[in-house]
Amino acid sequence: MRYIAIDTQSDPDSGSTPSTSKQFRLAKLLAEEMTAMGVSDVRYDEEHCYVYGEIPANCDGDIPAVAFIAHIDTAPDAPGDASNAGIVTDYDGGVIALNGSVSLDPKAYPELRNYEGCDLIVTDGVSLLGADDKAGIAEIMTMAERLINDPSIPHGRVGMAFTSDEEICGNARFFDIEGFGMDYAYTVDGGPVGEIEYENFNAAEAIIRVSGRNIHPGDAKDVMVNAVRIAAELDVLLPQAERPEHTEGYDGFFHLTSLSGGVTEAESRYIIRDHDDEKFQIKLDLMQKSVDFLNLKYNGAVGLELTEQYRNMRKLIEPHMFLVENAKKAFADCGVEPVVLPIRGGTDGAMLTYRGLPCPNLSTGGHNFHSNTEYIPVQSLEKMADVLVELASLPAI
Repeated sequence: MRYIAIDTQSDPDSGSTPSTSKQFRLAKLLAEEMTAMGVSDVRYDEEHCYVYGEIPANCDGDIPAVAFIAHIDTAPDAPGDASNAGIVTDYDGGVIALNGSVSLDPKAYPELRNYEGCDLIVTDGVSLLGADDKAGIAEIMTMAERLINDPSIPHGRVGMAFTSDEEICGNARFFDIEGFGMDYAYTVDGGPVGEIEYENFNAAEAIIRVSGRNIHPGDAKDVMVNAVRIAAELDVLLPQAERPEHTEGYDGFFHLTSLSGGVTEAESRYIIRDHDDEKFQIKLDLMQKSVDFLNLKYNGAVGLELTEQYRNMRKLIEPHMFLVENAKKAFADCGVEPVVLPIRGGTDGAMLTYRGLPCPNLSTGGHNFHSNTEYIPVQSLEKMADVLVELASLPAI
């Protein structure tokens, strides 16, 4: 609750690194808390808003140096001030009124029925909760506290790190892998308890800028070029069935995230996603061909800026599948059935894996991320802390 009360939203249009200065507030707090609890080698990167630390091994044996990573920033999809978040104790399975107009209703969110009798941390119906990924931060910090305070728990070297700008694919390229000195890592940045993910989308962003020609509509025949209509025409050219609202599992998509402008100028932004490398390239090619077609039709009115963001980490995790097997064992040992799923998104772990630090993703226990109906059961936070403690002590299989 202390962490989510600090607004740390990232900003995709900022141009700075990190994208918002308010992320530093939480990073500094975490560095101070880590130092106070006895974490070793705490480093606070004041340039990139990273925090690193380590808990030294307390036993001999084939236990790899493993780290746990979570991100400080929250998504820009809704207001980020979660200071009005509340706790519903002993949830009775009914409708939870978050405010006068927004509710958590089991008819709309049937997974709520799994948490009858639990204590739910909920939003005020206006802002994000920020469990993505401050739940991961809280779980890692709780794990560290337990390992430090209870030397009877055997473990290898345990790293912990907190990063900035994950929500806008911004900062993992600055992560100090060499200085961190860990063999392997897990991001703690997923959904319901039990999820293990080592496949993620290949990802790109497309920015389309259209230049039109405005004139009085009474004199527009064969003269006007309506930029916003051309931007809308591009969306129609893309496969209608390949939109997020019609896809699941391994399905990829084109997601129109914004469309703005008027007759003279217009801009649309897409994220393009697919797990399969070949299908991903087909999507990139289709976007380019669609723009080329419109340029032939409208005399070069359309510009395309296509930027690759991250790649599927599966092929680089497969040589280290003991990470997935250890995660399965840790969940099972804590009474949770593990579920291996493809990530329909990405994490810092994808980029870190490509940079040489194999890094699958684990659940946090949260639901409805990136929305004003986000929530997380307190019992899920506690269970994930148990799982991380267990995972820190497992040898390589």
